Amino acid sequence: MAKQVPPKKKLSKVAKRAAANAPTREQILKFVAENPRRNSKRDISKAFNIKGADKIHLKAILRDLVQEGKIECRGKRLSQAGQLPPVIAIDVLTRDRNGGLLGKPADWDEAKNGKPPVIEVSTRAKGKEKVAGLGNRVLAKVFRIGSSDRYTAKVIKILPKQETQMLGVVRIGEGGIRLESAVRRQGEMEIPADLLGDAQDGDLVTVETIGGPKFGLKRAKVTGVIGSYKTEKAASIIAIHANEIPHIFPESVIHESEAIKPASQGKREDWRDIPLITIDPADAKDHDDAIQAEPDPDVTGGHIVRVAIADVSAYIQSGSAMDTEALLRGNSVYFPDRVVPMLPERISNNLCSLREGEDRPALAVKMHFDEEGRKTKHTFHRVLMRNHANLAYPRYQAAIDGKPDAKTKPLMKDVLEPLYEAYKCMTRGRNTRQPLELDLPERKIILKEDGTVDRVLVPDRLDAHKLVEECMIQANVCAAETLERKKQPLIYRVHESPLLDKLEKLREFLTSLEMTLAKPGNLRAMHFNQILSKVRGTENEELVSQVVLRSQSQAVYTSENQGHFGLQLSRYAHFTSPIRRYADLIVHRALVGSLGLGEGGITPHEEKTLEDIAAGICITERRAMQAERETIDRLIAGFLSEQIGATFHGRINGVTKSGLFVTLDDTGADGFIPISLLGDEYFIFDDAIHAVIGESSGQQYQMGQRVEVKLVEAAPVAGALRFEMISEGVEGTGLPRSRNTNKRTGHRGRQTPGTFRGKGRRKRH
Repeated sequence: MAKQVPPKKKLSKVAKRAAANAPTREQILKFVAENPRRNSKRDISKAFNIKGADKIHLKAILRDLVQEGKIECRGKRLSQAGQLPPVIAIDVLTRDRNGGLLGKPADWDEAKNGKPPVIEVSTRAKGKEKVAGLGNRVLAKVFRIGSSDRYTAKVIKILPKQETQMLGVVRIGEGGIRLESAVRRQGEMEIPADLLGDAQDGDLVTVETIGGPKFGLKRAKVTGVIGSYKTEKAASIIAIHANEIPHIFPESVIHESEAIKPASQGKREDWRDIPLITIDPADAKDHDDAIQAEPDPDVTGGHIVRVAIADVSAYIQSGSAMDTEALLRGNSVYFPDRVVPMLPERISNNLCSLREGEDRPALAVKMHFDEEGRKTKHTFHRVLMRNHANLAYPRYQAAIDGKPDAKTKPLMKDVLEPLYEAYKCMTRGRNTRQPLELDLPERKIILKEDGTVDRVLVPDRLDAHKLVEECMIQANVCAAETLERKKQPLIYRVHESPLLDKLEKLREFLTSLEMTLAKPGNLRAMHFNQILSKVRGTENEELVSQVVLRSQSQAVYTSENQGHFGLQLSRYAHFTSPIRRYADLIVHRALVGSLGLGEGGITPHEEKTLEDIAAGICITERRAMQAERETIDRLIAGFLSEQIGATFHGRINGVTKSGLFVTLDDTGADGFIPISLLGDEYFIFDDAIHAVIGESSGQQYQMGQRVEVKLVEAAPVAGALRFEMISEGVEGTGLPRSRNTNKRTGHRGRQTPGTFRGKGRRKRH
């Protein structure tokens, strides 16, 4: 019987008209390619004069283009598939035949993303524009050339980077003078005796490579001595220098900070009698946020919550020496043994720190919540306040749990209990919003007096932490809402929904566990929460949590609002930490200026350069995170270096073609197991289920799997650990079949199931 072909569905007159008025697919692709900064659905509608019901047909075309992989959707913005962000850091590497500069994205991962795109860096400059040279790392605006993989770049500023210099520790022994590199992937180097300079054994030095023999160790020349690696702060010193973090304030900045006088009340509202308190970590050196709450007399079950933030804009004037340095640093950097502050100590730890019992200028928001925790209104105020009590998180929690001490007992009825009742009210609103609930443990390193690791612990996640966090989130929302209402340009904190390729990988992984994920157009944080709740308490909890976390986009600063997916908020801006984040200082200035709250408002120049400022502080934020992570790695590697040969229990937290990453239970230390040390068979990598599978045995090692490992190597200077697997693999279901099947192995060939080191197969011995 012949197969019947269903008749084509007739289009209505409205649909025919919409199709006739809509741009073609080719026109849309061309517009997206040529307008990297003006490419939202609204922009496309305006460009092609699409109105009313005709927008439905346009959305259908855009949806098809996204599903086909022709364009990518990042929040409200569209871009060509694989297109670079509008502003990135670029390493200038070489020249073309005509002498032009060529570069590549500084953070490009070739193993993950393939060959980097070619970027032609402009050497033309007008006025104060920067001109780049070979070896420079620059922050630049990039523009795609048609639909090719080539870009042009306009330099915004030259970032401090010395490509030829490296960091390491001098080791002098019978075999000669060696440099132990501070970079994991950089091997040992030889230092000729006549190029050692004043460096001694154990000194942390900078070197530059020099010519040498074709075979054997690379040779290096010492260019600077930083200090002895034996000092208690060596790990953080390496991170500071390796990541080129500014850590010494120029004299002009110090002089400027010393000359500043404490702010007076002036036209500020007097809030000194309002019982605001600070709740911070026990070891906090500065306090920039205070909170207070009380029942709302006009709303049954409602609450009034006040959040007062240190008024840094009263002291740091735009364009001043301190402001210029703060923008360069972007944020404070926190190490286990020290802090590299964004602002001089007189500002951060004194004039702007909300010290107990002392008067301080503040920018405050008064928020009203109804019985269900919905914010109904808010107002901003420039005030003079007094911190009535500085409490550590455990101290406040103990008081709320019925164990007040001499300090907290007098505060219970009028201060601490009303705050907790307001928190419970706000929690009802949070539960309605259903933000992403990825509650992964954070470890804290406790050091001895000599700077070495004493122990590693996971602090309890208390209601006191959640209380302060929810107050800060609501205050940040108020800042964004107020500035939008005033049509004031600002810097948003944006967290886009996961990209389609990451969602597809997550969906494929969940399918292997017989779980499903909502379609991209309907996806909300609650859908991830539902998945996490299904595996809570099961053997797959850690595995699924890690995979969900890695599917999420990275939060960034931008001058364009794209919402915050994780918090499920349509607008969000950082307002609550201006002592340690430049983004918050900009938001303070924007509020002061737009609300007419006195001096210290945002300037026209800052408004014009918000995009560049946002791009710069995104880079400094990532730099700080990397430096903090590297320091912890070095400290723990040093802690474990005396336990070579010991066995540990841990969990696989990463699977690659090259091997496995394992996180130890006790310390949270991360180490690597090369795939060559797993066994005497081929291991096939499957990224869909995050596992490597023995080709002969079918035994698999999968992300999230609990294992026992032996420590075989520790490199404290580089912060690297190498393990050997002790645990046997587990029985796996094998690689999922697909239409794209590798005939030779019978396994998925979507990403050449391969293994191992290099491109070919190697036997395991």
